Amino acid sequence: MNIEYSLPTKQHFQEAANYILAQTQYRPQIGIILGSGINQLADAVEQTDTIPYTDIPHFVSSTVQGHAGRLVAGVLENHNVLVMQGRIHYYEGYSMQQVTLPIRVMHLLGIETLIVTNAAGGIAPHLQAGELMLITDHLNLIGMAGLNPLIGPNDPDLGPRFPDMSQVYDPELCQLARQVARAEQIPLQEGVYICLAGPSFETPADIRFLRAIGADAVGMSTVPEVTVARHMGMRVLGISGISNIALTEVTQQQTSTHQQVLETGRIIVPRLTTLIRGVLEQI
Repeated sequence: MNIEYSLPTKQHFQEAANYILAQTQYRPQIGIILGSGINQLADAVEQTDTIPYTDIPHFVSSTVQGHAGRLVAGVLENHNVLVMQGRIHYYEGYSMQQVTLPIRVMHLLGIETLIVTNAAGGIAPHLQAGELMLITDHLNLIGMAGLNPLIGPNDPDLGPRFPDMSQVYDPELCQLARQVARAEQIPLQEGVYICLAGPSFETPADIRFLRAIGADAVGMSTVPEVTVARHMGMRVLGISGISNIALTEVTQQQTSTHQQVLETGRIIVPRLTTLIRGVLEQI
């Protein structure tokens, strides 16, 4: 693997940031990451500049259906925003440093608040496909197994060697999301998100195990990005769109597919767009 990507430095982050600044008139204040099937939320951004990932130095391309693979800079609720229309995943064959490089770049662009979204499988019995779940905490199972994006030399200019993770998801932003959901009558569940490496969906035994250790929803992203964001002191709001219900028993009648995730996204996007716009209006 190319060492430039596996262990990027602040110089690489700055080169990518400089390129983005040269391609857009905007100086973004808020970053937004869109998960599988949720790319359409970027349509709400006004007066946009669009930058393909493949044009940005040291970025890598997204290879997954439902991830457009481009940055969208523009205005949303009177805020300059930078939207990742699709993300990079570890299971695509990239290193954790490649997966999280865009977050480092966002920080150098001056972004201090990150709104991260994903499509997730519902584990908790009360969750239904099409609902939104406010992420109140996460289980970094992939990081516990050794795939933490902070492994390697630490640059103290970016963050501390041992960052605190006791309040990953900003309490004030979470409260704003609750208030907007009530005002807009959007059903908003809350729970703990767990990140696995993927790309295979979980077995019923996997799901029973994940439920037993306290997970409410499961996915293959978000936690590495959030870990790096918190390392740099960014405020984070996390929202999962429950795209399918994870199976706890072997059955021939139900299966989990990526197409199902994309189709449920069409239900999730309007609710998620209203919620995020409402939060931005209050910030």
